[in-house]
Amino acid sequence: MTAPSIDIALFTSDQARAIDRRATDEAGMPGYELMNRAAASAFAMLRRRWPAARRLRVVCGTGNNGGDGYLVARDARASGCEVVLFALGEPRPGSDAERARRDFEKAGGVVHPWGPPTEPADVIVDAIYGTGLNRAPEGVAKAAIEAMGTEGAPILALDVPSGVSADTGACPGVAVRAEATACFIVHKRGLHTHQGERAGAIELFDLGVPASLRGTPDAHLLQPATLPPRPRDAHKGTNGHVLVIGGDHGTGGAARMAAEAAARTGAGLVSVATREENVLAMNAARPELMARGVDGPQTLAPLLDKASVLALGPGLGQAAWGHALWTTALDANLPTVLDADGLNLLHAEPRDLPGRLVITPHPGEAGRLLDRSTADVQDDRFAAARELARRFRATVVLKGNGSLVATPQGAVFVCPWGNPGMASGGMGDTLTGIIAGLLAQGCDATEAACLGVGLHARAADVAARAGERGLLAGDLLEPLRRLLNGRED
Repeated sequence: MTAPSIDIALFTSDQARAIDRRATDEAGMPGYELMNRAAASAFAMLRRRWPAARRLRVVCGTGNNGGDGYLVARDARASGCEVVLFALGEPRPGSDAERARRDFEKAGGVVHPWGPPTEPADVIVDAIYGTGLNRAPEGVAKAAIEAMGTEGAPILALDVPSGVSADTGACPGVAVRAEATACFIVHKRGLHTHQGERAGAIELFDLGVPASLRGTPDAHLLQPATLPPRPRDAHKGTNGHVLVIGGDHGTGGAARMAAEAAARTGAGLVSVATREENVLAMNAARPELMARGVDGPQTLAPLLDKASVLALGPGLGQAAWGHALWTTALDANLPTVLDADGLNLLHAEPRDLPGRLVITPHPGEAGRLLDRSTADVQDDRFAAARELARRFRATVVLKGNGSLVATPQGAVFVCPWGNPGMASGGMGDTLTGIIAGLLAQGCDATEAACLGVGLHARAADVAARAGERGLLAGDLLEPLRRLLNGRED
């Protein structure tokens, strides 16, 4: 796998606060100095993004995020902007936020208690919570957030949109939907999965804090990557043989989509073990796929002997036919991508699994495997993905907005690509085939999952240039091929 050397590290809110303390204690950077740098960076970002803005509304909470807001307001007034500032309460006495409020007032600013705005604003600055909230906003904060969402003015959030969890991307109640977010010192992991998209365009400002103070990040953001060029003497035998097992009555399309995706990813050979009724259609539509009708373990066994990687589950079903093939395939102990009904069968019947395994659950499937609700999984996707990887000793792809790849060692990678057009049938089958194709070409489980998730989402973004609605899983295959060959267009 080839990728740029740039690494975008993601941190939890606890880690971010610890870095703040080390910046003060070890690097001699007072908190108020960092607050001033944050405000200056955020206001510069505001001016770049909305150069014509003259009327600003700043909404400040009682903590340090509110302190950032007071100083943004101070700097905006100094530049000639008209500023209306609402405070949702008093800062803690002696805090940096209280000092920031005094500086704003000394510069001629007026602090208003919260009330429904009567004048329009060109830009609204959200400085209510930052990283300091993991519950539903209440009272005046809830009212202020709701008011922001009804005005139509663009919102610049400071560090984290208020109401969005900096750790999980969950929104337990009302939350700001920002057009842009000025993130300080380190990237917060929750802004890159689940509902973290409410941050809009994110810009990071390190505020001069040395990278040596950051420590080990909690997760990493995936970067664009592809496979290296093939050697000139490559042949089909050196690029692996994927066997897709699935396609019960009425679901042959799932197996075909997975198989075609594996082929387009570059697997040397792709076979399909499916119901006999699907074979003619597959051979007619895509003759490169070697489709075989199988009626049970005895007819599956010769195909397993020739395969190097299995894609197990697309359209498999959970009846006797699917269960028999599932058991036989897992007993072969080949590198396997387990998806769809392969995961549903695993929930119903725990068993030993292959040593090289990638599982690709959506939140509902993840919840069943963990005996939790889908909502519980979404409340902390990072914890759910890590627990699945630990429990099944597998590389896990937890699908969804900001898909996560988790390893049994606890590493997590977050996908920054993808779009709502991917909410259509067959997308998961295509991802299964892509990951299987990468395993067949020599990637280890983590490489195949990370590269596969990234290529799948990037191909969907290219395909969605024609529109997100109506996007089909098959539309990803041509851009997938171009991306694999180093073409970005």
